[in-house]
Order: sequence, then C-alpha cells, then structure tokens
Amino acid sequence: MEINTINLTDLLPKNFNDLLESKGATFIRRAGEENVRQVVVDVLCGNNLRASTEHLTRLRLGKLNAATFMVYLRGLQAAKDFSRQIPRIAFDNLTRRASKSEKELCKWMLGLTGKGVQNVLRDDDLQLKKYTESFAANLKRLAAETEKDLGALQCRVKSASGKESIVDWHDMLSLFCTIGSQTLAIRGSEKSTYGKLFERLVLGSVLVVLGFRQTSYPPTKTSKVFWLSSKIGEREADATLLVAPGQAIRFDLGFIGRGNPEITKDKVSRFERDLEINKQQFHSATCIIVDRVGEGSGLEEHAKRAGARVIQMSMSYWPVELAQWLSDKFHHKSDVLNCPPTDLSAFLKKKLSTVSFENFVQGLTVQ
Repeated sequence: MEINTINLTDLLPKNFNDLLESKGATFIRRAGEENVRQVVVDVLCGNNLRASTEHLTRLRLGKLNAATFMVYLRGLQAAKDFSRQIPRIAFDNLTRRASKSEKELCKWMLGLTGKGVQNVLRDDDLQLKKYTESFAANLKRLAAETEKDLGALQCRVKSASGKESIVDWHDMLSLFCTIGSQTLAIRGSEKSTYGKLFERLVLGSVLVVLGFRQTSYPPTKTSKVFWLSSKIGEREADATLLVAPGQAIRFDLGFIGRGNPEITKDKVSRFERDLEINKQQFHSATCIIVDRVGEGSGLEEHAKRAGARVIQMSMSYWPVELAQWLSDKFHHKSDVLNCPPTDLSAFLKKKLSTVSFENFVQGLTVQ
C-alpha cells in the first residue's frame, strides 16, 4: 500500500488522542485514581508538587513514546520510505485542516514544538515550507554520515500482528528526533497543567478531609459545604467554603515559591469581606495557601493586618495548621487535630479512599 493512499490518522494507536487530551477527568482516568491519590497525599504531607508528579509525567511520556514508535512501525509496513516522506506528510497536515493529534505529531516529526512554530516560523506557511525542506535535507545528510561512521543498520522489528518493519538509520534518527521534540513539548506543558489540576485536587481533598462536603453553586445548604472555582464579587476564588450560616472563607491556592512575594501579598487582600450568597449575607475570611514563604518577606504580618491567613504547603502538617485555624476562628472541629504526626499520611489516605477526584476537576480543560 502506498503511503499516499492512507491518512496519518490511520497509523495512530487508539489511545493517542487520550494521551493528548487536556480535560481534567481524562487526566484522572489516564493517570489512575490511586496514582493521583498518592500525589495529593504527598502534597498534603508537605512534599513538592513537581517532585510528586514526576512519575506521572514519566508515565504519560512513556505511553506517548510507545504510541509514536507504533506509528513509525505501521508507517514502515505501509511504505518502506515512510520516514523519507514524513516532511511532506507533516507539511501537508500542518497547512490544512487536520486533527489535533495529527498536527501535534507532525510538529514533533519536524523537530518542532508549538512554541517553535509560533516563535521560529511565526506561523508562516512559506517559512514552514523552507524549514521542512531544510529539515529533510539535513536528516538525509545526517543518516548518510551516521552510516559512514557506524556502519549500515538494517533492524527488523516484528509487531504483534506478525508484520515486519525494516528500520535503517534514517528511520531511527527521524524517530529519535520526534521523541525528543515530543518530550520537550510534554514537559513544557506539564508545569501549568499540573498546577491547574492539582489546585483543585488538593483544595477539594483537604476540605473533604477537614469534614466539609463538596456542593454545586448556588448551594442549598449554608454550613459545612464548599464549591470550587467561582466568581462572587470582583475576584474569582479557587474555593468558597461555608463554615456556618453567615460565615464563609474564600481560598486562593497556588504552587508559588518564595520568589514571588509581591504576587502573594496581592492575594491576601483580593477578596471582599462581605458576600451575598443565595440572598443571604456572609462575612468572609480569606485563606491563601502557597508552597512556601521566604524569610523576611513580612507576608504573614501583611496577611494579619488584612484579616487573612497564609498557610504554607511546605510545612509537613499544614492540613493540621489549617484545621487549627478553623477551630480557633470558627469553632469547627476536625478529626485531624487528634491525629499523631507520624500517622498523618495513613489518616489522609483513609479519609480520601472513597473520594472521586473526577468531581473536583469536572469540566476543567488545561493546556
């Protein structure tokens, strides 16, 4: 079969779209609830989010790498010169209507990422054409030099269907280039992706652990309920908690390090003191949850003057600190206050064992 008669989509494994999907619920299903639960517990115990999500990034990358390898094998089964035709196939897909999966894969096959297309080629089709021709010529030259230096390569790979693909240096170097660009693109997007996702996952989880129930907005109850991401008044809060009739807390959570003190200071006074919810008046307190606060920043004093509370996630028992504040200020008692520090991780896992994390990220789309 000639490669011209088939679409690149025909070569993509069925799970390829899911691996690129950016909806929150899809992420939960892809990563697995148990993996997500462990990351949430790690963060609730003071661990750094980036360190805790590294294995999720590797999991996604590994699956994407394997799926991309299958694209090459299927392509080589359809046409022996598949990798030689990739520049033309990629250019055609990038300059016409094609699926997101095709466009993303085609960028990587040309050694590009989304930012590369915008910044290097300036979204110009003429520049893309010149780049594609240069890329093809350079890859052909590199394959010839590699064969001269290391000797010819004729690698036979048999897939589960029993079909064989013959891989030479040109195929292999093209695949390496695609995998490399893919890795850069995915790692570049994971920081913001995980930040948006785990803001909801961590906030929802800690509030459930402290004895509150998630509800939709507008709420039908006026105590011990919360909802995520809503705009009441001038600013959007990451979560709004109704502790008791007339008493509310608005939360702003961000995985912001000590290098951003001014941004964090702005957050402590961003919410109104009084809210109207379902035609009922609530006095609102502000709680800012950040990764950590730098020494000498004066942030906690600034927050105190503004009537807000700052909680640092780098502290090993920050959910206990939050629970203590709720007890002191609102007389809300949480079981976690009776938990020995050494038992906190097990306590959190038990509390979250029946939680559906998809409920926290329902409808969320991240890029």
